[in-house]
Order: sequence, then structure tokens, then C-alpha cells
Amino acid sequence: MPACYNFSAPRLAYNKVKDVRPSPIAGTWYPGDPEVLAGSVDQMLALAGPPQAGENIIGIIVPHAGHRYSGHVAGRAFGCLAGSRHGLVVIVAPFHGRHDSPILTTSHAAYQTPLGEVPVDTEALARFEDRLSTISDLRVTRVARDGEHSLEIELPFLQRALPQPFRLLPLMLRDQSRAAAEAVGRALADSVPPDSPLLIASSDLSHYRPTSEARRLDQMLLHRIESFDPAGVLSAEEEGLGYACGKGAIAAVLWAAQRMGATKARIVHYADSGDITGDRSAVVGYGAAVIYRPRP
Repeated sequence: MPACYNFSAPRLAYNKVKDVRPSPIAGTWYPGDPEVLAGSVDQMLALAGPPQAGENIIGIIVPHAGHRYSGHVAGRAFGCLAGSRHGLVVIVAPFHGRHDSPILTTSHAAYQTPLGEVPVDTEALARFEDRLSTISDLRVTRVARDGEHSLEIELPFLQRALPQPFRLLPLMLRDQSRAAAEAVGRALADSVPPDSPLLIASSDLSHYRPTSEARRLDQMLLHRIESFDPAGVLSAEEEGLGYACGKGAIAAVLWAAQRMGATKARIVHYADSGDITGDRSAVVGYGAAVIYRPRP
């Protein structure tokens, strides 16, 4: 098993809370049986390469398709969190549905997956909301029983990769403009503790293009991530040079990580849906990266 990931015992039970968001995707987007899910996620985490010397990981960028399609890509980033301790995990994801609010979060006290409950850090969320309202006109709307998959799909990886329970700050962006992404990034960096949070951007890449075209566009976008260029990530689509459904989420996390001292991003894996389905005529691209600051 690669050195980047090492687990010693199943971690299937999290503390129970009352107001829990039930999973709308367990059993479809990923296995609904807890033992099957744990085993499947562990196999994906084990794909991670060896740890890189001198990297203090601040955040990761991961895809959000069903585990069957993109889990082997996401696992290579999540697996590099082995042994790290994060009391707070921030996930910034796109919101694929319709809503009047530019930014959404859950109104529930916890998320449910087959591996247990993930509590929401309501204090961290309140600090973020206060800071965001101070620096922008943006407001956060709390919603119940949302059907958004792009945030929840990452939780089983965290439940298996992190050595201890964590609290979640969940954000879903409908507005992925530069102004919104910069404001979210700044508000996050200003409102979360600088030493313990993990930042996660959830995004797939090119959608429904032939493999050759998708890979060309995706490599351009991944280059902008690796160049630590959040503005370039946002402008890629209008320039015809790349696409990410969570471009605002990626940019926000890059800007937040930069304000928290990160200076580097490293692409850990890339693939597309054709690798699984065999259909190369219209694929979805998946990339994973780690964001870090060099250790002194």
C-alpha cells in the first residue's frame, strides 16, 4: 500500500445529532452499505502516491462525479491527508440547482452518510457569514434537504481518510463570478483559524466533449491551477481554453489558501469518464490537486 495512506481500524461511528440532512445520493452515487462503502473508499485512498517532502497541505481540489467514475481520481488527493489532523473542514462546491441566493449552505446540524454523521460547525459558519457581509453585499441562505451531490460526495473520503472526527463548513456557490469567488475566499481566510482548517474545492472539468478535445482543454485548466492562478481559472471558459463546473469554488479556495500562506499547487491525477465507460465520444474530465505551503 502506498505510504501516502495508512489506516488502522474502521471508523464508522460519528456522534449522533438530532437535525440531520438525510443523504439523497447514498446507494446511487456511492454505495449505500457502510461496510461496502468503507472498503471501496479505502481502495481509492490507497491509490495515492507517496507523500511529498516539505508539503504542508492547506487544501485539495477534487472531482464530484459518482465514485465509480471519479472516485479513483479524488482518492489520490484525499489519500495524501493520511495522518493530518483537521478539526474544521471547509468544502466549497457549485450548486447545480436553481435558487435565488448566490451562496447556499445547509440548515441542518449535520450531514448523514452510511459511515455516520458529519456535524456542521455552526460557529465557524456564523463567523464566515459575518465576515462575508462585512466585505461584500453577498448573503448566505440556509436550505433544508437540498439535493446537491457535489458537496456530499466528498464526505465518505474524509470520514475514512482523517484520523479523527471533524466539523464541516459547507458552502455551495450558485454565483461563481470573480467578485463572489474573491469575497468567499477572503471571508474564509479571515474567519477560520489559520493553523487547522482543510479547504476543499469540488469541481469536475470539461463536459461531454471527445476525449482528445477534453484532455487538451483540461490540461490548460489544470495548468492554471498548478500556476496558482485563480483569476485564470475563472477566465478560461470565456477564453475557450477550459471549463470547470466549480470554477468559482476552485478560485475561492485558491484565494483563501493564498491568504493563509499557501504558494503551491500540485496536480496528483487526471482522468476522464471514458476510462471507465469506454465511450470516448463525450466524456467528463476529472482532476485532483493538493494546495500547500512549503514547510520551513
